[in-house]
Amino acid sequence: MAILSYNLNYISSELAECRVCPRNCGVNRIAGELGYCKTNANFNISSICVHKGEEPAIGGEIGVCNIFFSHCNLQCIYCQNHQISCNNFESKNEITLEFALNKILEILKTGINVVGFVSPSHMSPQVKEIISAIRNSGYNPKFVWNSNGYDKQETLRSLESFIDIYLPDFKYIEENDAMQFSDAKNYPEVALKAIKEMYYQKGSKLNIDESGIAESGLIIRHLVLPGKSVESIKLLETIAEEISTRVTISLMSQYYPTENVKNHKFLNKQVSKEEYDVVIETMYRLGFTNGWIQELGSHENYRPDFENNHPFES
Repeated sequence: MAILSYNLNYISSELAECRVCPRNCGVNRIAGELGYCKTNANFNISSICVHKGEEPAIGGEIGVCNIFFSHCNLQCIYCQNHQISCNNFESKNEITLEFALNKILEILKTGINVVGFVSPSHMSPQVKEIISAIRNSGYNPKFVWNSNGYDKQETLRSLESFIDIYLPDFKYIEENDAMQFSDAKNYPEVALKAIKEMYYQKGSKLNIDESGIAESGLIIRHLVLPGKSVESIKLLETIAEEISTRVTISLMSQYYPTENVKNHKFLNKQVSKEEYDVVIETMYRLGFTNGWIQELGSHENYRPDFENNHPFES
């Protein structure tokens, strides 16, 4: 297979002094040096699977081929993917580009035509290698950057010809929350700049094909946290003022307390109906009309187990 002789140019040029994410560690990941995310220059993939839990315009009824990277450049104390996102997690298997490509192509041959990269902010060179390999194999699916929003503008600019759909989180608008919950005080500023770059590249319109699947565009996700409805309102107001009310919003209620926050003073419970309703009302008041509002009980349907071969099947 041609991939055996594929030259990993992006990894070689970008990870010898890694500054692909806002942490700007500057370590030589090729030589095995580890920065904040504790990942080397390998592909560090925890799972490649069909996932039907994304927004309707991403996967439709048949789903998306999602590639879940291990570790993360944020360390959210309530993370639902904590089994693989924790930077102390040690992957048991080293996945090669050839193995990943074969797995992805198997899924694409079933008719799925969307490939999503989940938690890719610290893995952008590997993302570009994978996309290049898929295209070199004769396939041209839509590619989704499904990130936590803690992305560098320069990195996003290098992805413009690779990524069709940006699907970032916009988690926090307050520095104290960002520091306390995700160890990233500058998250609000960084995420806003990153999403502005995504908006600059894709505009406000989510382009949909005849079957209802997105071909290009931007979808901003926001997870409402318990006790933080006021902050969610301020965040939506910021999007309206700084970006546009025409962008597509995915408002999410799927938060549930993991074992790591069972004793937290307010993250130890689910979002209440009253909290969620006031955020929804703000969305409408501000004039957002494009997107989805997740049902309040959605937390029951999103509890992945990455110990399984398919994390989303019990």
